[in-house]
Amino acid sequence: MKRRDLIKLLEKKGWYLKRNGGGHDLYTDGTRIEPIPRHSEINERLAQAIIRKLGL
Repeated sequence: MKRRDLIKLLEKKGWYLKRNGGGHDLYTDGTRIEPIPRHSEINERLAQAIIRKLGL
């Protein structure tokens, strides 16, 4: 999955960029924080795990 597609999905559900880390960007919904890898292409299994974990 493309990173930008995952970011669009997160932002559509109310998540926003909290800060940049070393190799990840940290997104939050105000209570939870989720690190998103800074690769142009994210492994499909990882992307699905993030989506499932966040309930998107």
